[in-house]
Amino acid sequence: MKVLVIGAGNMGLTYAEGMASSAMLSKRKLRIFDTDPKKIETLRKDGRFDVYSSLEDCLPKSDMVFIAVKPYHSDALFEHMKPYLNDEQLFVSLMAGVTIETIQQGLKIKKVIRTMPNLPAQVGKGVTSYTESKEVSKIELIMVRNLLDTTGTSIHVGTETFIDASTGISGSGPAYVFYFMQSMLEAALKMGFSEYDSKVLVSSTFEGAIELFTQNSFSPKSWIEKVASKGGTTQAAIDSMEDNNIKELIKDAAYAAFDRAVELGKK
Repeated sequence: MKVLVIGAGNMGLTYAEGMASSAMLSKRKLRIFDTDPKKIETLRKDGRFDVYSSLEDCLPKSDMVFIAVKPYHSDALFEHMKPYLNDEQLFVSLMAGVTIETIQQGLKIKKVIRTMPNLPAQVGKGVTSYTESKEVSKIELIMVRNLLDTTGTSIHVGTETFIDASTGISGSGPAYVFYFMQSMLEAALKMGFSEYDSKVLVSSTFEGAIELFTQNSFSPKSWIEKVASKGGTTQAAIDSMEDNNIKELIKDAAYAAFDRAVELGKK
């Protein structure tokens, strides 16, 4: 299995680093293509990859191709790729908002898997939703899932609508968490804690809450009820959030990201 990653930006390199150790590659090194001379030099020093600066040298004989460039670069990239493709190759897109049909038409190929990755993949805690065109076989789908799982976990969804929806939840979601964390950090600093202590208080609180949630069967609502005593401090905070309609605002934010993903797919 010859796997090629096109694009060594944050997301492309994250998935390349995860997949490089996959048993699926046997003794072959993962291939990676980029046009930035500095990145190419750094990657070649890494030793885990076969690094290319020319698509002609790596694309024609690659079995599976991960496309990890910014969506606005896709049209020019597709034109560059087309002369080196064949019908047996499988293409996996890490590009937000670019539909399967757009990729099929742009590359004049059929076998496409579209994914929605997220940033925690950089630390092996990512979640990647994915769906496929009808020409992709079950075996190919399993192979891709095994590779995606090298960066965390993956979720197969039935249609591209769920890819756009997962953009609003998992794709953009880490930013919502960071937004909440930033607010808590600022509150801690205002209360007089040092920057170091503020970071420890906030990060450890988030980490502990996540562990409680994942290691038990209780819903978030149940955990809130366990922590919030009637008339207590936690209930005062929850009441403030309810009075300010925070829950609905968060839902609105998720739908805003979802709607934007759909809009991008139509361009």
